[in-house]
Amino acid sequence: MTEVQTPWPQGTECVARYNFKGTSEQDLPFNKGDVLTIITVTKDPNWYKAKNSSGREGTIPANYVQKREGVKFGGKLSLMPWFHGKITRDQAELLLHPHETGLFLVRESTNFPGDYTLCVSCDGKVEHYRIIYTNGKLSIDDEGYFENLMQLVEHYTKDADGLCTKLIKPKVEEGTVAAQDEFSRGGWSMSRKDLKLQQVIGKGEFGDVMVGDYRGTKVAVKCIKHDATAQAFIAEASVMTQLRHDNLVQLLGVIVEENGSLFIVTEYMAKGCLVDYLRSRGRTVLGGEALLHFALDVCEAMEYLEIHNFIHRDLAARNVLVSEDNMAKVSDFGLTKEASSTQDTAKLPVKWTSPEALREKKFSTKSDVWSYGILLWEIYSFGRVPYPRIPLKDVVPRVEKGYKMDCPEGCPEVVYNVMKQCWNLDPAARPSFKMLKEWLQHIIQGMIKKQ
Repeated sequence: MTEVQTPWPQGTECVARYNFKGTSEQDLPFNKGDVLTIITVTKDPNWYKAKNSSGREGTIPANYVQKREGVKFGGKLSLMPWFHGKITRDQAELLLHPHETGLFLVRESTNFPGDYTLCVSCDGKVEHYRIIYTNGKLSIDDEGYFENLMQLVEHYTKDADGLCTKLIKPKVEEGTVAAQDEFSRGGWSMSRKDLKLQQVIGKGEFGDVMVGDYRGTKVAVKCIKHDATAQAFIAEASVMTQLRHDNLVQLLGVIVEENGSLFIVTEYMAKGCLVDYLRSRGRTVLGGEALLHFALDVCEAMEYLEIHNFIHRDLAARNVLVSEDNMAKVSDFGLTKEASSTQDTAKLPVKWTSPEALREKKFSTKSDVWSYGILLWEIYSFGRVPYPRIPLKDVVPRVEKGYKMDCPEGCPEVVYNVMKQCWNLDPAARPSFKMLKEWLQHIIQGMIKKQ
């Protein structure tokens, strides 16, 4: 007897595993890789009613699609699962035992710091090839040169090219998971040939943010040059696969190329980041209602993170994006972690970070609430930098003595009171995002009544 699977609830996203042409008028044709959203299960449990990204509806066969799953292995996801870091020659030989021709790993060179060693099992013994790093390129034989380890490994899996054997099977470091496999398994892999990159809309230390087209949909793409930063962005993308809310910038998929390029594809936000939006529009364009709606949009997203035990850690108007229809969405999940973990505070934006997070690295939803208060101040001062005229080194000592910024010009007293509640020095006394949302909704209703 075959087990009948529990039907997927409405709103479930799934990814097409095969092309489906459709056999009747009611069917919704799709191509492999298309993302479909379930509307309801039909009378026949093998068929669902679903809609595609352009809103067209129809029936689809359940066995042609896979449900999208959140990718959970944050810290364990690796672009180079065969890279074992600092291990000795003897440890490498033990790891490649029992000998299986073509089994390989890469380690840091013990004799030549800065270089690497490719260790390959071949005919019952292990060969060690020194990978020399010169002028920003890697090479084993001074003939083939590679940008990074991934390119080098990819080359030798296709062709032995002077090695004792070609690389056949990676010896994966214990506890790590190949990022590419996890993103495919969860239904988040996209195809590079369907992505057309257009122009650069932003630059970061990691690479460029570009606007592109994916199968007819306008998208934003973070293009990450492979190295340690790509590893950090893999963690960011895995967090984004677990989060879905109308006020969070939505991940559409991930492309990991064999040569190590990483592309993170998200929905395109036409009006850019909130801080630039506020500065360029100003008071003449944006009335009190528009400002309150931005405040509420961000609060809704943060309440969702609060419920799911995620902490953002870098909430600021520069990390909020504005859509074509003026909806604010929280982005930049680079530092987002599940609650209760610590991090290096050297890179933290002092003016946005709560005193306890700066002092004791104590991050919590309540430290996000503090940052939210600063973000409200940014909204009502139309994108000014917080703590104007106070030198950066004096901000923390003054704040710890109880200093709070003044009410921005033209900001309603009720909203300023909300900011001050967020800046309580005692984290436990700060409101939750749920309370903040209720207060803002109340303020908005009060405004509507006055009109």
